[in-house]
Amino acid sequence: MSFSKGDFDSEPPLKFVEGKDEITGDEYDGLQRVEMSCGHAVDQGSLTAWCRSLMDQGYFKLCCPADVNGEKCGAQWSYPEVRRCAVLSNEEQHQFEQKLALLAARLYCDFKECPRCKSLVERKELSTVRVLCTICTSTLGAGYEFCWQCLQSWKGTGTPPDHCANVGCQDPNLEVLASCATKDLPGSEILACPSIRACPTCGLLIEHKEKCKYVMCSRCHVEFCFACLELAQACQATRAGAWFKCCAKPLAPRQTHIPVWSRTGGGYGGDEVNTGHRVQSHIPPLREVRMREAEQTCMII
Repeated sequence: MSFSKGDFDSEPPLKFVEGKDEITGDEYDGLQRVEMSCGHAVDQGSLTAWCRSLMDQGYFKLCCPADVNGEKCGAQWSYPEVRRCAVLSNEEQHQFEQKLALLAARLYCDFKECPRCKSLVERKELSTVRVLCTICTSTLGAGYEFCWQCLQSWKGTGTPPDHCANVGCQDPNLEVLASCATKDLPGSEILACPSIRACPTCGLLIEHKEKCKYVMCSRCHVEFCFACLELAQACQATRAGAWFKCCAKPLAPRQTHIPVWSRTGGGYGGDEVNTGHRVQSHIPPLREVRMREAEQTCMII
């Protein structure tokens, strides 16, 4: 994320208003506050602190927390807007941009931190949890491997698909899938469906919130049926006219395996790639409209 001088010159001037801080709730005290694009006024300091707290919790979407008739405004602010309205220093801009890029990359790309050097690594072989860190291998002068699942230095032999020899090596997501509550899917005849599913395409854990049984994954942007776990198009084609109420296939049981997203192009499928902190170039387009639709139906875990 970088901006040229022209980008700054073309930005409209900040609008200051007399009103309370919609983040902290502090009443107007004689100091004007900046008005955000959603129309709510905020103090520049509280804006910075609020956005930091969102990033600390793992969110890279910066949304307005103002109370509107008992509900949150929820309007999403762009990073350029936050940077400009909060008057971030050069150091703060660097921190924000690095944090936002890392958070987005971890959601949309299959990167994990090497437990030794903390650089980001992308797997070459998706069928095994045994991964070579090229940076550590270069600095140590010998091969350094770690487990993709438990993120500890590698123990064991061979190339197992789901665990190493470290004590307690298991995928915590499987425990979530095994122990989550069940729910009746609204607008359907489907009862006692697990409330959390792993996307059958990319493996992202998604919790069903409301609306129908069809869910759009916000990472791979593939729509699937939360009940039978078929792709939405395939589920709909097998039961014309009645697919919202029930599926042609029976309710899929709790998942005992996390699908691996096998992506091609854009640098995927080659050697393990250490990206350091230069992850911005690997982030796919966000397709914000599709993501907003998905978030109305489901919650990312």
